[in-house]
Parts: sequence; structure tokens; C-alpha cells
Amino acid sequence: MGYIRRTVMPAASTQIVERVTVLFTGRVQGVGFRYCVKNLALQHALTGYVRNTNDGKVELVMEGAESEREALVRAVRDKMQDYIRHVDRHTSAGTGEFKDFSIRH
Repeated sequence: MGYIRRTVMPAASTQIVERVTVLFTGRVQGVGFRYCVKNLALQHALTGYVRNTNDGKVELVMEGAESEREALVRAVRDKMQDYIRHVDRHTSAGTGEFKDFSIRH
């Protein structure tokens, strides 16, 4: 009787990583907003950045699993709700260009 040799290959990732850009409007500059976002982002498997924009908003750009992205946006809203007046969100294809999560100036 012969033996059947079976090789198990790791499953290829079929999950397409998306990039989400979130713009927070309100009293979001000068209140530690970017540092709060970065600290919250570090608790999730995400890469990207947060920065102030010239028009007084805070821009959050992130790539990672949808559940991680949604959890971060929820955490930011919960923590900074008194400063946020409006949230805009745009989804596009991920690029994989980020190695970590940072604050940009």
C-alpha cells in the first residue's frame, strides 16, 4: 500500500486591502487630536498617517482590514466626540506604501 504525500500550502490572502481617507471637521486642531488618533491607531493592525490640513481639518489615511479601520474610526469618534462636528470618508484602492502609522506635519 502506498502513501499519499500531502503538502499544505498557506492560503493566499484574497482580502483586498483598501485605503480609507477620513476628514474630521470641527475644533480638531490644537487640541491633541492627531496624538490621540495615533495612540488609538497603534492599538489596531493599521498603517497610514494623520495630519492637520491647511483648511483646519484633520486627515486620517489608513490601510488595513475593514474591521480594524471601522474600529479606529469608532474609537476616535468616541474619544474626541466633543471636538468633531462632521466626518467625511472616502475609500480607494490600497497601495501598501505605509510601513507603520505616523503623524505627518
